[in-house]
Amino acid sequence: MKRYRKDAYNSAYTYCEQIGKEIRDISDEIPFDIPDSWEWCRLKNISVLITKGTTPRGGNVAYLNQGIGFLRAENVAGMDKLDTSKMNYIDNETHNNFLKRSILCENDLLITIAGTLGRTAIVRKEDLPLNANQAVSIVRLVNSFEYDLMYLIIALNAPKIQKLLTEQKKITAIPNLTLEIISDCFIPLPPLAEQKRIVAKIKELLPYIEQYEKSETQLSALNETFPEMLKKSILQEAVQGKLVPQDPSDEPAGVLLERIKAEKQRLIKDGKIKKDKHESVIFTRDKIPYEITDGKERCIADEVPFDIPESWEWCRLGSILFKLTDGTHSTPKYIENGIPFISVKDVSTGKLDFSNCKFISENEHNELYERCDPEYGDILLTKVGTTGIPVVVDTNEKFSLFVSVALLKFDQSLIYNKYLLHLINSPLVQKQAAENTKGVGNKNWVMRDIANTLIAIPPIKEQHRIVAKIEELMQYCDKL
Repeated sequence: MKRYRKDAYNSAYTYCEQIGKEIRDISDEIPFDIPDSWEWCRLKNISVLITKGTTPRGGNVAYLNQGIGFLRAENVAGMDKLDTSKMNYIDNETHNNFLKRSILCENDLLITIAGTLGRTAIVRKEDLPLNANQAVSIVRLVNSFEYDLMYLIIALNAPKIQKLLTEQKKITAIPNLTLEIISDCFIPLPPLAEQKRIVAKIKELLPYIEQYEKSETQLSALNETFPEMLKKSILQEAVQGKLVPQDPSDEPAGVLLERIKAEKQRLIKDGKIKKDKHESVIFTRDKIPYEITDGKERCIADEVPFDIPESWEWCRLGSILFKLTDGTHSTPKYIENGIPFISVKDVSTGKLDFSNCKFISENEHNELYERCDPEYGDILLTKVGTTGIPVVVDTNEKFSLFVSVALLKFDQSLIYNKYLLHLINSPLVQKQAAENTKGVGNKNWVMRDIANTLIAIPPIKEQHRIVAKIEELMQYCDKL
């Protein structure tokens, strides 16, 4: 490969390559400029052999826990690293059945050519004997002592050289590089003494580079998680009464809960709802929380995770609901068009989504609706599989529910549905949902535990102020 100055007034070079009798200009292929004392070459120009590993003759291989190492692409960890922690091993007979060219030698350069492409390593004497499969290419230099092997590894890992390699990959089920791509790979070659100086300087800088990489990884992870962490923090502040100031003129939440209790008793008397089997009342005595359930009083100080304002109240989720039920436990008969039938997958994004739901007949819907009757403003809650995701019903369209979704009905003049939505999404409730979701595979948050979830209720006016503040702050989180 030769280079010529374009003219006496231009410092740029024209690069030419001779293949047989043909000489062609390859200036547009050269990835970057190099010093005058350096030269560009292709990997094949300094190699006596460029091949790839192979599977031993005889077909299937019985791998061993020890023996002669058999490299796969995942064992070539990058730069000059071989990861032997998950190495396969073969016996001597299998090793001897390898093609002679694919048995590795000291100072061979390895480049992965299938799966994760372009990772490199040097074969050291202590690694031998060693073989490789066809996902690993083997580069054997003409005279390895004429080059600093670590410099060649550094050059192969340079971003622009890696880009040249991997952009030419063959798009197949498993992306791969051909031996032709490896052979034609450009290498910038400085004098040997300078190669050694470059390697020495990189080794000197490597601890700082590794520390920078670690810090960069941590920063990237923080940037990815920070918006969601901030949202959780906002919701946590909200349910602790710290997001907006309290207004002494607000009717206390204790009065609100008494109103809910009176309304529930009226509905029970009228036969419209059933009486709670385990009615709960939470109160404080000497600033210590107690609960009365089934006529028995107990201290629940160990369950209450934080203090709340005096105008707020602790209670169980079931205490504020007129109805807590779930969808049908039997699979209905699906039809092509009809009434939407909603399961956990249709609300798991946090929105009620009819785009991919199934359908049932109106007659079957009417039967199911007698027990489970979702209406505008109610809250749906995922309880099987992906649990703890609340959704406000924001449509008057008719639909029915499967068992994987719970229905929460309440007096929307006393409990603001958007506050209840944010309350369920807060760490306070999500922690309880995670702890109480049981089972293996298709996990379940059972109705009893949902009803028993501990929640913090502010006055109704403060609920609205909290929601307004949350919605204001969430806009900034979304911009992050």
